[in-house]
Amino acid sequence: MQRLTIETGLYEVNTSILSIDGLAWVVDPGSEADRIISIIENKGLEMGGVLLTHAHFDHIGAIPEIKKIYPDIPVYVHPAERQVLVHPMNQMPPDYPPVEMPSCLLDACPIKDCEVIETPGHTPGGVSFYFPKEKLLLAGDTLFAGSVGRTDLPGGDMATLMGSIQKLKALPDDTIVIPGHGRATTIGDEKKSNPFMM
Repeated sequence: MQRLTIETGLYEVNTSILSIDGLAWVVDPGSEADRIISIIENKGLEMGGVLLTHAHFDHIGAIPEIKKIYPDIPVYVHPAERQVLVHPMNQMPPDYPPVEMPSCLLDACPIKDCEVIETPGHTPGGVSFYFPKEKLLLAGDTLFAGSVGRTDLPGGDMATLMGSIQKLKALPDDTIVIPGHGRATTIGDEKKSNPFMM
């Protein structure tokens, strides 16, 4: 697997493009669909689908434009996020327009050797994508370098989030963490310095 993570949109979401067996899987396409599509095409990849750690507007903004180019691709998101995905408050036009419910919406990761860890708290159906062989965790807005996701938005719950953090704390220390925003870190570093993990 090859991974390229870029910051997209006003909220600088970490959008990861995973190249696996000739297919591109886009995790949290927050914005800048043209840039994402250009990377995929320049690498000569076919589009596999979109994976969402959660459905907040800043993580899904590029989906409509991506679906114009790749109309049949699946979008994977936890079932508990479906109401968030199309909620009227889950948009900020013109930069983040409404996202219609995709025609294909599934809740299981199709990628071999990818473990979906349910990590609710920031949102009701938040997940993290864990690749044991790569020692890689795409954590969305559950875990950040030095902090955790906010829980003051609709559907957020701090006690639930702390339970999710304990799940991630059990991963190997050398696991690389790509959060939804900000710099990469490791589980080991967060166990030493993140007050929510200590």
